[in-house]
Order: sequence, then C-alpha cells, then structure tokens
Amino acid sequence: MNEVLARNKVKVIGEGKRVMMFAHGFGCDQSMWGMITPAFAKDYRLVLFDYVGSGNSDLTAYSLEKYGTFRGYVQDVFDIIDALSLTDIIFVGHSVSSMIGMLASIERPELFQRLVMIGPSPRYLNDGADYYGGFEEEDIRELLEMMEMNFSGWASFMAPLAMNNPELPHLTQELERSFIAADPAITREFAEVTFLSDHRTELPWSSVPALILQCSEDSIVPIEVGEYLHRQLKNSTLRLMKAKGHYPHISHPEETVALIREFLC
Repeated sequence: MNEVLARNKVKVIGEGKRVMMFAHGFGCDQSMWGMITPAFAKDYRLVLFDYVGSGNSDLTAYSLEKYGTFRGYVQDVFDIIDALSLTDIIFVGHSVSSMIGMLASIERPELFQRLVMIGPSPRYLNDGADYYGGFEEEDIRELLEMMEMNFSGWASFMAPLAMNNPELPHLTQELERSFIAADPAITREFAEVTFLSDHRTELPWSSVPALILQCSEDSIVPIEVGEYLHRQLKNSTLRLMKAKGHYPHISHPEETVALIREFLC
C-alpha cells in the first residue's frame, strides 16, 4: 500500500466521504488541478496522483514494456484504488485520462459512480471520411520528431497552442514549465502512446454515466470528437463549454466547476 502511494505521489485531501479521483493529462501532473479542487474539498474526499513517469512519481518504476499502452496507466489507477480501498468513485480525467478512466470503468464498473471527461478523445488521428480526430499521422510523427530533437522547442511550440488563451500568458508559461520539467524520453513515449491510440471499439462497453466537457475552440480535440463520443457513449452528457483551449480546469475553473457540480446533482 505505502509503496503504491509513494510511487504515484498520492495525495488525499478534503472533508467529505464521497470520493473524487483526479487524473491529470499528458505532460502534466496533479498540480494542474489546483484551480478547481478547493471548490470540492469541503464535500468530497479528493484523491490526487501522478502517473508513473509524470510529475513527482517514482521514475524508476517506469518501463516502456508496462507503459507502452494505456494498460499500464489503467493499472496505476487500479493500484491506487486498491491501496486506498476506494469505491463509488467520481473519476475526473483530463484529456488522455478520460480514456484511461473509461477503460478502468469498463473492466471494473462496480468501482465507479460517474466519469467526468475533460477534453476527451478516443482517437486523435483522422480516419477517412468516417472519423475526424483533428490530426493526420504525418502531423503526429513531426511532433514526436520535434520532441526528440528539441524538447524545449517542442514545449514552447505546444504550450500556447494547447492553452489557446493568449490573453492569459501566465497560464501558457505555467504549462510550458510543466512540459519542460518532465522527463523528455518518457514524455515522448507517453505522447506516442496517446496520440496514436484508438479506443473507439471500447466505447460501446462503457456503462458508467459520463460527462463530456468539450471546449469551444480546442486545437487538440475538435468539437467533432466530442459529438462523436456523445453518440457512441450510451450513458453520456455532452456540454459545449464557452472555454477555449485544452485546459479549461486551468483557464476557466469557474465554468468547469459549475458544469461538474450540475452533473453530480
């Protein structure tokens, strides 16, 4: 138990009994939830963590063999749940963690009460005329090459694109710092696993009620993806946010909190 909590830098806060588990997105860590967790701390028990390979997790526990697919990250979630004996979980996942949480809920649905998906995508690549994910494979290969050749340059390029709130430059700077602080090799491998993933076939198996929070102008996940997810997830609610960018929990915390609360009522 203690080994898992240390490995994933697990932090438990809050005064409530109902459990909210916050899972960060690619290139980030649990600190990215700091703008919205105070709103829930009085009524919920909040579980925060870093995936192995991210943030302040134990980097020595990382291996491409384990984390070369989403399965390793799903196992991180299960390890933490089992270590803390969590049940009836409201799982709040950003970006890639939306799919990780969904896969976990398909495998062990009895553990999960609700899913909150912030900027989710089951596939980032376009697939002919039937699916628009936002990227061509060539785009992703160029991105991965940039990460390998010039990691800081990639961070400087990606941060403003993903945040998409130029009127709030300090948020872009914060995101860039988060990218740069990460281990370059592990981050590139996580990027490849994320952006080349395809979990569309699993969507019909998801039964836990899900909230899809889709930003209005998201350069990473276009609106078409949110609409596709909503059609495929039989027990889902889609909310198109006024927020722009891929990080509404940072750039628009009030709107994010309000929509989550509305869903949980």
